[in-house]
Amino acid sequence: MLDYVLVPLDGSHLAESALEHAMKIVKPEGTLILLTVLQTPEYPIYDFYPMTTTMAQKYDKTVSDALPRAKEYLAGIAANIEAKSKLLVSYYAEVGDPAEVIVKIAQDHHVQAICMSTHGRSGFTRWLFGSVTAKVLATGYCPVYVVPAQQMEKRKTSELVAAKHNGQ
Repeated sequence: MLDYVLVPLDGSHLAESALEHAMKIVKPEGTLILLTVLQTPEYPIYDFYPMTTTMAQKYDKTVSDALPRAKEYLAGIAANIEAKSKLLVSYYAEVGDPAEVIVKIAQDHHVQAICMSTHGRSGFTRWLFGSVTAKVLATGYCPVYVVPAQQMEKRKTSELVAAKHNGQ
């Protein structure tokens, strides 16, 4: 079992499914580090579409509004985990490229593993949006436990079937 495990979260139930797995690999009195990364937008660099001051100001306002909500979201999850276990939970909300920030936080806190879910994108959407998970895996910093999106979908389906069966 591990002492320090990082779990990146983006507010989705899919990302939160990694928490269950992370709690299985961390020591009973270990530390979970929760992280939310607000992604910086990539503006076109074409001469005919420069980023205007207004766009930058709107982005700064959006980030300043979103950071406290992200911290509140993480605080709620942390409190829930701490109420149910002996785990210590710390959390961070950062701004930047998600893969880069995940690896930096992992290095800064000397985590022994990162536990994260995939979003199940494939083909064109994976190429277009990239894969944060693939980028984190490529760094080779520490083991990365990946919870596939398909596993979460299968679980939802089986829970719905069980609920329907119990209700009849």
